[in-house]
Amino acid sequence: MTKLEAFILGLIQGLTEFLPISSTGHLYLGRHLFGLDEAGLFLDTMLHIGTLLAVFIIYKEELLYILRKPFSKFTFLLVVGTIPAVVIGLLFKDYFEEISKTGVTIGWEFLITGLFLWFVDGIKNGYKRMEDITYTDAFVIGTFQAAAIFPAISRSGLTIVAALIRKLDRETAAYFSFLLSIPAIAGAIVLQSVDLVQGNVENISVSALIVGTISSALFGYLAVKWMISYLKKHSLKVFALYVWILGFVIIAFQTTGKF
Repeated sequence: MTKLEAFILGLIQGLTEFLPISSTGHLYLGRHLFGLDEAGLFLDTMLHIGTLLAVFIIYKEELLYILRKPFSKFTFLLVVGTIPAVVIGLLFKDYFEEISKTGVTIGWEFLITGLFLWFVDGIKNGYKRMEDITYTDAFVIGTFQAAAIFPAISRSGLTIVAALIRKLDRETAAYFSFLLSIPAIAGAIVLQSVDLVQGNVENISVSALIVGTISSALFGYLAVKWMISYLKKHSLKVFALYVWILGFVIIAFQTTGKF
């Protein structure tokens, strides 16, 4: 893997982790395009560390608050919102890893992501701010997040969809979605690290990994800032159209044996 390829894959991870279009699905496509299908687990771990650094920087005040008040409602909202993904991830880890490797379902999953984004865009803007979020809201949003364990179902997309359904206003929906990504991404890194300790490590140069990680962090930071601002006044339908086109193209290529 060259440094340019690492940079591009970091860009893909950073942007698509927080735009509602699925980072896992796009990383699979990026690796396939570069002929790097075997450069999986270790690379993914480092790219996830990059995006985690991005949200750490953006949400540093919130994280410091959690450290100061670990038993606050704010902390428990994140815990409740994370539980569904933890349960699903542990129970079906091997199954989802297998379909992520083959990519056999990603075209259809992009289409499903688009359906959710298109549907929710017609919902009237909610009224709930962070202080109004209930534990039920957090659990519902977390349940939608758990569904994003499928490789091309967008985590950020489904959590924003769920938040809007639960009547969070659009800015708060994006804010809480990205905040909830912290334990989700951290959990993914922990699970990947367990496999790495067991010896499943790809031979990738340190310099390429550093480039990819920095790229992921930089573009992840920009994506979070941009998306929170964008969602205040703009439609999600443009993302729905994008993933629909991508999904149909992938299905067509898979049907004809060209992918």
